[in-house]
Amino acid sequence: MSVQSTQHVNDDVTKLESVVIRFAGDSGDGMQLTGSQFSVATALEGSDLSTFPDFPAEIRAPVGTTFGVSAFQINFGSVEVSTAGDEPDVLVVMNPAALKVNLNNLRKGGMIILDEGAFNAKNLKKAGYETNPLEDESLAHYNVHPIDITKMTVETVKEFGLGNKDSLRCKNMWTLGLVLWMFGRKRQPIIDSLKQKFAKKPDVANANIAALNAGHAFGETAEMSSNLHRYQINKYEEEAGIYRTVNGNQSLCWGILAGSQLADLEILLGSYPITPASPLLHMLSDLKEFGVITFQAEDEIAAICSAIGASFAGKLGMTTSSGPGIALKTEAIGLAISTELPLIIVDIQRAGPSTGLPTKTEQSDLYQAVWGRNGDAPIVVISVSTSTDGFEVGIEAVRLATKYMTPVMILSDGYIANASEPWKIPDINDYDAFPVKFHQDPEGFHPSKRDPETLARVWAKPGTPELMHRIGGIEKDYDSGHISYDADNHQKMTDVRRAKIDNIAHDIPLQEVSQGTEGGKLAVVGWGSTYGSIHQAVKKARKDGLDVSHIHIRHIWPLPRNLEALLKSYDRVIVAEMNVGQLNTLLRSQYLLDSVLLSKVSGQPFKIAEIHEAIVENTGDLK
Repeated sequence: MSVQSTQHVNDDVTKLESVVIRFAGDSGDGMQLTGSQFSVATALEGSDLSTFPDFPAEIRAPVGTTFGVSAFQINFGSVEVSTAGDEPDVLVVMNPAALKVNLNNLRKGGMIILDEGAFNAKNLKKAGYETNPLEDESLAHYNVHPIDITKMTVETVKEFGLGNKDSLRCKNMWTLGLVLWMFGRKRQPIIDSLKQKFAKKPDVANANIAALNAGHAFGETAEMSSNLHRYQINKYEEEAGIYRTVNGNQSLCWGILAGSQLADLEILLGSYPITPASPLLHMLSDLKEFGVITFQAEDEIAAICSAIGASFAGKLGMTTSSGPGIALKTEAIGLAISTELPLIIVDIQRAGPSTGLPTKTEQSDLYQAVWGRNGDAPIVVISVSTSTDGFEVGIEAVRLATKYMTPVMILSDGYIANASEPWKIPDINDYDAFPVKFHQDPEGFHPSKRDPETLARVWAKPGTPELMHRIGGIEKDYDSGHISYDADNHQKMTDVRRAKIDNIAHDIPLQEVSQGTEGGKLAVVGWGSTYGSIHQAVKKARKDGLDVSHIHIRHIWPLPRNLEALLKSYDRVIVAEMNVGQLNTLLRSQYLLDSVLLSKVSGQPFKIAEIHEAIVENTGDLK
């Protein structure tokens, strides 16, 4: 809602190109639901959008404390949107703790809509306020709208006979109604959703709908007294097609499923719940009609071993986790490498070692993915860059895993996993099938017989007549597949395992420039969820006349075969990543690249401004 992006349509409505709204409150205030419902209404209006759900780590922190603040941010507009926004233009807060945690992120002069009824002495003390910010001038630089949402919600739903606790649970719908009015979003999709959600509790459904309508009506009344205004955001002109809003976990789940269909395989997912990877287990468990089997194991090791067993039996084995769980799976990943079985390993990264910050985002598992095993045991590593990118990555992972008989690790992270964007639903008929052909011929069979081009060993289903065989973790003879302790054979098998993965570089696309030119003064290199921030920062810098390009790497290992020459065609390279320099180290080790590291490890995604500042600093001395 900057001055540059506003235009007065009339006295009542202001036209905007884009706006960033952040809903924040206690974990029990329904902020994720509020943000999700607003996102649905916004998508149906044709806006481009990107969301960022920001969860607290505690399952149930004390009510009213800063530890329990939950937030949902959405950036939407009539222009291209690729991040959830650097700074909210509008901050909607349901209690003092939410204000305290989120105020520093709000742009100066931004709007605050708050529940005045929650700013009592008890809640102010819980949030750590010594004085009431509504009275001490600390909010003087913002456009503040205190509204007693609590009181008006309780009055609105009184007729439905709800208890006080259930009545207060309708506050988020009252607030949503007001924000829908402000930004010209329709209520009917929300009303339909509430009726469906509470079909067995009609009083609860009707109370929430009444609260939604009351918030909307309040906006109409406030408009007449000039306290609040309406804003207009036009449609974003996208390529024709059918769209739906998806988050990163959804697109990745569907991509792996699509890959299994193209490979003519059924999936068995062996998984153990862990934030933020658990939704993949939930989603795949609802896809039984596609032959998907899900197994919630007692621990991470059992989960991956069940997937390896499924691959041995002729299924597509898959396991999902986050950094701590991947660490526990490490020995079994080595078993999958030794047995040379296809296996899809999904790592939805989160912040910190051990338990760390389970609900915050980070890119700190790249070392673990590429190098984190004993015995010179390489695998394929691919990264997901956006909320919609997971579909393509999932298909690619299945293709490589089945063609080369190898584990493939997919790196996503908490930001991508939970963030949502509009996605044009693709036509599966546009994708080339790669059906798996199981070995059937007993003549000269042994389990380590290889394709001379791919070096992939044959895949024979147990129980196939005359193809009885065994595989395992002990080193195997190259010529027979039997157990071998021969020194020369171990050297050969180690070389073959490495060569098989290295050769995949010839079966993946050449690295392209995401934005800008091949060669020039400066390139910003990223991987994973940094895509949106780098894209917008480079776009802004190029508009200002700076010679800068954006390169985003999907295939982490093996690296694209033209990447070295491409990176060395620039005078300077910035590597931007949410860790202490893991991709930077990888590129230096492979190419002796003299790169500049832009590192961020805060549990929060990069801001566009942070990357743009680094671009300006690193182009100033280049001639």
